[in-house]
Amino acid sequence: MHEFDATAALHSCWATGRELFSSVSYECSWQLFFIGLLLSLLLISNNVVYAAPDSPDAARRMELIKMVRNDCGSCHGIQLTGGLGLPLTPDALKKKPDSALVATILYGRPGTPMPPWRDFMSESEAEWIVESLKLGFPNVNSH
Repeated sequence: MHEFDATAALHSCWATGRELFSSVSYECSWQLFFIGLLLSLLLISNNVVYAAPDSPDAARRMELIKMVRNDCGSCHGIQLTGGLGLPLTPDALKKKPDSALVATILYGRPGTPMPPWRDFMSESEAEWIVESLKLGFPNVNSH
């Protein structure tokens, strides 16, 4: 059984398709829609499972929020709008692939001040952080 993040895949496909087919006629776009629908049904009939990343429990989410706001905020700015590190706002991250952002969190960026955080969190927690950053990262008080 195969698992992947359907939300990220659909978002990526939508953005790519919008760019590729922006000049496609209205009639052709309906044909492409039905091809996509048939492909989806084929995947479902072959028992392909679509799974979102595991969300950490409430206590761990609070720890991750504090970590991002304090530790990441020391370089990326307390409001995550940038500083020594790049901004981590939804607008700044919207075109960056989730997988690249997760890898940056877990493994850092050699030759830069960005450290690896894999000793402090799991991959699914890093995925949750990326998803939360792209939606507008919560404050400690809002959770």
